[in-house]
Amino acid sequence: MLQITNFSNNILTNINFHLQEGENLIILGSNGAGKSTLAKALCGILDSDSIELFQNKLHLLNAKNRAKLINYIPPKLEIFDEYISLKEYLELSKIYSEFSVDDILKLLNLDNLKDKACSKLSSGEQQLTMIASSLLHNAKHTIFDEPTANLDPQKTLKISKILASDKIQNRIIITHDLNLAYKLGYKVLYILDGEVEFFDSNEKFFETSNLDKLFGSSLKRIENYFVVNL
Repeated sequence: MLQITNFSNNILTNINFHLQEGENLIILGSNGAGKSTLAKALCGILDSDSIELFQNKLHLLNAKNRAKLINYIPPKLEIFDEYISLKEYLELSKIYSEFSVDDILKLLNLDNLKDKACSKLSSGEQQLTMIASSLLHNAKHTIFDEPTANLDPQKTLKISKILASDKIQNRIIITHDLNLAYKLGYKVLYILDGEVEFFDSNEKFFETSNLDKLFGSSLKRIENYFVVNL
């Protein structure tokens, strides 16, 4: 269970929403709308007394208990040790998962890269590395910030299947990919200029009238796929 009540800062204004345990969420919005700022607030990077996780005030939790309840996966891998290998990085990521590092390496087809320095991985390989770290952390809620960015179609399909599986407990996914959002079928929060413009079911978000309101003529729907209307 996650609840945020009347959260505001210099970017976001009066943010309110609630997720029951087992509910997953897609966060959508234009560039600069405040999506990543919201994610950082939800995982405690930005201090606030407006957020509750499983009836615990987030800002009152110690680091260990907070790590058990929520984890944030950024859009880009940042490595401070240029020599640390992929396997070493994932060993440090393992906290609550029952999977072994070797299990996750095989699941994501990364085992042939296990001894390679993370700093030498391609952008797509780094994205898979962060997904692997989330599985090994295994927090109650995991926030993924653009999890399919920089991935080719095959890797995007693999990550989408993992995001839709029970390998992750509760998911909050920030994305610009409307096709991913639609296929996952999660509840949708849409942020416009720092405020909640929409928060409801996936079905209601993808109604034609709502898409026209939010995107106007810039979006074209072809059957159940969404493309830029060039």
